[in-house]
Amino acid sequence: MRYLRFVNWLTELDQLAGPIATIWFEEVRRHAGTDAAHVYGGLMATLTAWAEMRGVPYQGVPVGTIKKHATGKGNASKAMMIEAAQARGYRPADDNEADAIAILHWALETKGGMA
Repeated sequence: MRYLRFVNWLTELDQLAGPIATIWFEEVRRHAGTDAAHVYGGLMATLTAWAEMRGVPYQGVPVGTIKKHATGKGNASKAMMIEAAQARGYRPADDNEADAIAILHWALETKGGMA
């Protein structure tokens, strides 16, 4: 069901706030366990299928790249990521939101890694 809910969320986001032009996401290369790896793989399959069927470009951004761009350190802590978002004037609810803000700024400032 999680994958169906993910598809529905993407579709709703595309309809209500879209159209979605590009998707950048945190590319996780190491997982804490087998279950986490399976869930990530399922989410990746769902995301790529959804984007491919709609012609929406997508790109994963390695965790270290996001952290280095936001803080100057590729192994920045969760607290450092929150502080980096706050320094940009945001009030992230948690480290996940701080990471999303960092991905947004990475994508804008590097033109999706092209600059």
